[in-house]
Amino acid sequence: MDQPGILALDTMGGDRGAEVVVAAALAELDTQPGLELILVGPEDDLNAMVAAQTGSSNSVPRLRIHHAPETVTMADSPISAVRNKKHSSMRIAIDLVQEGHAQACVSAGNTGALMVTAKFVLKTLQGIDRPAICAPVPTRSGHTLMLDLGANSTCTADHLMEFAIMGAALASSVYGVRDPSIGLLNIGTEEIKGNEMIKRAHELLSSSTLNYQGFLEGGDISQGRLDVIVADGFAGNVALKTMEGTAQLIAQFVQEEFRRNLLTQAAGLLAFPIIRSLRRRLDPRQYNGASFLGINGIVVKSHGNVDALGFRYAIRRAFDEVQNQVPQKISWLQQKIIPPVHQAS
Repeated sequence: MDQPGILALDTMGGDRGAEVVVAAALAELDTQPGLELILVGPEDDLNAMVAAQTGSSNSVPRLRIHHAPETVTMADSPISAVRNKKHSSMRIAIDLVQEGHAQACVSAGNTGALMVTAKFVLKTLQGIDRPAICAPVPTRSGHTLMLDLGANSTCTADHLMEFAIMGAALASSVYGVRDPSIGLLNIGTEEIKGNEMIKRAHELLSSSTLNYQGFLEGGDISQGRLDVIVADGFAGNVALKTMEGTAQLIAQFVQEEFRRNLLTQAAGLLAFPIIRSLRRRLDPRQYNGASFLGINGIVVKSHGNVDALGFRYAIRRAFDEVQNQVPQKISWLQQKIIPPVHQAS
């Protein structure tokens, strides 16, 4: 039976305004009976939005509003957000997790500020030096988990080892993958390829009890052969943005070709069911919600420009992590995996 979960939603971080978060919250409450939500932001504004979207001034079951008078903007530096925005919706949502009033935070706000604030308030799990951003990316066989996607532009081999452990814990606990397969992103699959950091990480992973499959190249990401792909934040973020841009380019090319003349427009009508199915499979909203793994708590980052449907996927991701106790699973796996590595090195 599903366990209940309480999530704090930062309503002021996204590009499209709090209305999107409110709409997503109300819709998700209708489909998740064990879910409770706390909307964090300007109380009067949020009450008005809830009333407008429900058509009633009555309170909504399992929905609360927590006042926050400040907002962390995209222009705020991470350090400034921590020091000067202690009453922001982002900070208060994370504080609610730290205080035990919520079990997870979801925000579409400034990624750097969210990571630094989460690390400052919630701290990192014991044995984890660097938290990492992890998200599912679409592949031929469904999806694969990839991390780090931008939190750490420079890493050590030990950090990549930590990322592999965290990714494996998420894959097994939330997605039910038994003994997740892991690959290390590199410029080639041969053991002589890569810099010294990558080669050392390869040694650490090879000597561990993780299901490590070796190096993979950027072109292998979409093939779906692996459950978890490990990279430093610089390479991981570039790979992710390249995939997103390529998907948009292909979609644009398809539209242009079908609109070229009357014949291609007629072909487009015939192919419409296929196009619709393709759009559904590649819809980025269903992959929305990146997990901040390694934090002593659950924090999920939504893309800033998503609509209500996209934000609902971020809520679901956080709810799944609460139900599957992801931080505890990471700690358990980290304690289980690390001793053989140290003995081997």
